[in-house]
Amino acid sequence: MKITKGTIVRTIMLFAVMLGILLRRCGVNVLPIEETEVVKVVETVIELGSILAAWWYNNSFSSAARKADEFFKTLKEGENENV
Repeated sequence: MKITKGTIVRTIMLFAVMLGILLRRCGVNVLPIEETEVVKVVETVIELGSILAAWWYNNSFSSAARKADEFFKTLKEGENENV
């Protein structure tokens, strides 16, 4: 049986989190950052992710998306002719 890279990464992360919990319980400040800094970083990441997702999904980059845009355009033109 072969162990996957994902299993190894998850195991390492598990031990890293457990070590962090143990060090905090012993009073060692592992990451000397304030909560407000973490909130700012998380908010910025979420905002940038939202901006990039909106930009990506509202623009046609692949050939399939461009073909779909053309098909949609012809459908809309056909509806206007029937009105």
